[in-house]
Amino acid sequence: MEHTPPPLFRTGLTPLARLMIFAMLSTVLLIADARFNYLTPLRQAVGVILYPLQRIAAAPAALGKHIADFFVTHAALRQDNQRLSSHNLELAMAAQRTAALQEENTRLRGMLGMREHLTTPSVAAEILYAARDPFSRKVMINQGQLGGIEAGRPVADHVGIIGQITRVYPWLSELTLITDKGQLVPVLNVRTGQRAVMAGTGDEGRLELRFIPLTADFQTGDQLVTSGIDGTYPPGLPVAEVTRVERDTAFLFASIACKPLAAPSAGTQVLVLGPQPAQPERPEAEPAAAPAKKKKGKS
Repeated sequence: MEHTPPPLFRTGLTPLARLMIFAMLSTVLLIADARFNYLTPLRQAVGVILYPLQRIAAAPAALGKHIADFFVTHAALRQDNQRLSSHNLELAMAAQRTAALQEENTRLRGMLGMREHLTTPSVAAEILYAARDPFSRKVMINQGQLGGIEAGRPVADHVGIIGQITRVYPWLSELTLITDKGQLVPVLNVRTGQRAVMAGTGDEGRLELRFIPLTADFQTGDQLVTSGIDGTYPPGLPVAEVTRVERDTAFLFASIACKPLAAPSAGTQVLVLGPQPAQPERPEAEPAAAPAKKKKGKS
């Protein structure tokens, strides 16, 4: 390899001369750009060339900003979602309360309308809970002897008859529903005027008519109301609707199923009806006159 010796003396422009040249060149460029806009195309070309480099240089900062925005937005959305879920739950609860109040208002209006049409006094009560016996259809109400309740009183809601008071305590009373197996209610077919006896089956939504002849005029959809002949239930209160009629000549009586119109499980407010006007006593049967003995003729 050949090595050239360093020059003993430097050749070329001095630093001061270079400074003056570059200063004059800068001044000329500034004047040309400011006065005549000669450097605008050059500036645009340089900008186009440097734009990818600017994007690459700014990419880490932009990526970091996007990541930070993602986490901030995710946290904000989660908070908004929780807030909206809580608000939605509150609105749902308020809507349920409003619907329950509307239903209760409807029932109370119906009970007030029924009370206006009754000729006997009545006492408003509320169903508290079901009785302990799971094989019976009985509930407890919040009125007892201190409220003027007596055993045997009929009970109705805003639709119709639901049962009868069977046991009374000082502050509570036992209400036996008409669907209980031991309950019988005398009813009247609104369409035909025929009387019958309604019996409970133990099923909450099913009743039956007993001892109905095969030729009796009962049809599906007939409305049954209290007949009032027993002196316990006021006449004309809705009781049930006929849902099925079966006539089999192998049996003496028709099989007629009904559904109760009143539903104690759908509400808590009931009316305990007062005693019915005293019915006239049945007249005593007159003793049969003894047949007169025929006198024997003389032979």
